[in-house]
Amino acid sequence: MAEIRLEHVTRVFRGERGLLATRRDEGAAVADGLVAALDDLSFTTPEGKTVAVIGPSGCGKSTLLRVIAGLDQGYEGTVYYDGRDMRDTPPRDRYIGMVFQNYALYPHFLGHGNLSFFFRMHKAPDAEAEARIRETAEMMGFGFRQLLGRKPGTLSGGEQQRLAIARAMVRKPALFLLDEPLSSLDAKLRAQTRVEIKRLLNRFAITSIYVTHDQVEAMAIADTIAVMRAGKIEQMGAYAELRAKPANTFIAGFLGPYPMNLLRGEVTERGTVAAGTMEISLPAPIGEQCRSGKGVIVGITPEEMRLDYTERHAEARNALQGEVASIEPDFARRNQYVRVQTACGVVTAAEPSNEPLALTQPVAVSVSGQNVHFFDEKTGRNLAT
Repeated sequence: MAEIRLEHVTRVFRGERGLLATRRDEGAAVADGLVAALDDLSFTTPEGKTVAVIGPSGCGKSTLLRVIAGLDQGYEGTVYYDGRDMRDTPPRDRYIGMVFQNYALYPHFLGHGNLSFFFRMHKAPDAEAEARIRETAEMMGFGFRQLLGRKPGTLSGGEQQRLAIARAMVRKPALFLLDEPLSSLDAKLRAQTRVEIKRLLNRFAITSIYVTHDQVEAMAIADTIAVMRAGKIEQMGAYAELRAKPANTFIAGFLGPYPMNLLRGEVTERGTVAAGTMEISLPAPIGEQCRSGKGVIVGITPEEMRLDYTERHAEARNALQGEVASIEPDFARRNQYVRVQTACGVVTAAEPSNEPLALTQPVAVSVSGQNVHFFDEKTGRNLAT
């Protein structure tokens, strides 16, 4: 086990025009044909904890893993394992277990051979290798021993992934790196395998960094979530904390299956924010730093929005008028998420699943709760932080 600490790590690539256009759209640093995949990035993974790294495609997640693993040495800054600078330590001496999206198994070896390859390369005694393989097989649970006598080509995707995880675990790594390990599996296998991964990480308390696009996966497996954008960590914390107190509009608009509604508004002389035909009160501490006419982004979760679709909806005060653009049921929460096209853009509201609604139906949208966030229009920063 090890504490992993990165200090001011920057990794710059020379990009082609297509890549540069993509990076520019995401806000990555672009200058003189260079792209900063990691941009002065600093963060710490405590010993024995799991940090999940999420973010849009191209934000630098996989580059971060490669730098930590020592597979990419072209970076500036420092990577520490337990306070030790790893700049001159080759990957083979870092005691890392790494699991890739494409499994990276040896196709001509049986499952047993895939697990024993590490020990053969290090000329470890056969008795030690067999003991570790036996221990790992017991740890991986029901049915795993059957995989050891088969080649990867005869295994299903889920079985190959279990074998890849076991191959990383058999060496008892000080650090476990996982790069979207479940993205190739179907929904049922993803759910089953992430339960196994969480069980293993809890049992052995291995310091782990888990890269994924799946926010549900990140919630289920990690102790802490780090949200990346354009080579930087925008915010770290528990999922509930990030949702409740987003640092900026990017976090607010990125997290969750149904992110916050972000509406452009302007501070009025009355100490409120006018967003279209809605007027929302500003909390006193925020109102003191906002002069009249200041541009503000209002963040409201779908659960804090209310729909009025009675015959008198057009008379609703302090509301946005619009029509239903789409309806998505969420049977687990007995909700339906309704997207409404308004003059301020598309707004999403959560409604009970038994409420009768139809596409193009006229409705009025208003704020039903007090949990409203206010962000600076220019910087995107949460004004409450």
